[in-house]
Amino acid sequence: MGNDTEIALKLFIVLSRASKVVSEEANKIIESYELNPTEFAVLELLHHKGRQPIQKIGQKILLRSGSMTYVVDKLEKKGLLERVFCQEDKRVTYMSITPAGKELIERIFPSHEEKIQDLMSVLSKEEQETAIELLKKLGLSIKNLS
Repeated sequence: MGNDTEIALKLFIVLSRASKVVSEEANKIIESYELNPTEFAVLELLHHKGRQPIQKIGQKILLRSGSMTYVVDKLEKKGLLERVFCQEDKRVTYMSITPAGKELIERIFPSHEEKIQDLMSVLSKEEQETAIELLKKLGLSIKNLS
């Protein structure tokens, strides 16, 4: 196995492990509010971007449509979001955050944001910016291969 392959494999392992531990740590706050990370992502998106067509939510948080329906149904049952039917096009259903959902996300988000900042603070601002550039480059190169 060549040196290039060894480095690529090592990078893959380090990146995977770092992603796993950072995600697990960041998700502890979310899970303490009896939400899973996907439910949080949906609420956070609707809170910051306003009502969205259900299909767009799945695309934005990288979730398959079958899973998306399940997550939306769970959040609707909890009273955190609601379906809004489009008057102009009956085929389109929007999801909208409810006042209870808004209140919950506003309670969770500051702690979540602080936790993320805490987790990333091991890197200097410059190192964080470099990491962003490198990971974007990696992600975009893979996306362009598909």
